[in-house]
Amino acid sequence: MAQSAALPASASGYRLLLGFVAAFLATLIFHQIGVELCHLIGLTPNTPYNFAAVPPFGVPQVISLAFWGGVWGFVFVLAEPWFERFPGGYWVGAIVFGAIVPTAFSWFVVAPLKGLPLGYGFKFPGLLVGPIVNGLWGLGTGVFLGLMAGWRRRAA
Repeated sequence: MAQSAALPASASGYRLLLGFVAAFLATLIFHQIGVELCHLIGLTPNTPYNFAAVPPFGVPQVISLAFWGGVWGFVFVLAEPWFERFPGGYWVGAIVFGAIVPTAFSWFVVAPLKGLPLGYGFKFPGLLVGPIVNGLWGLGTGVFLGLMAGWRRRAA
């Protein structure tokens, strides 16, 4: 059967929806656990589950973050077919994807759009926070996708 070169076979509309939900949940759980761990060891003054209202709609920051995490779930699903090829397999691929792709986007696109310096100034130790919390997000997104879509059978 012929497949579209534009989208991997696994990127059906249903799978994309599951990616959004999985990534939304991963943001609320895995990502926020990462924020708490980074706070506890002194990497960031930020604490998890910030309910301060953010513009333009005044929704709590953690819900806004979870929404955008869900949007990244679409990208996760599109990149997922390549995770198996990572040294260490799917789980390492999911973590590395999360640690690098959303973090780089935040550093080089979001920060300048907010009028902040690239990489938020690339200041240590804050420089470590994005890769840590987003790597945990990638792990969590993979876990929730597996739970919702059924764990894939892996060849031995």
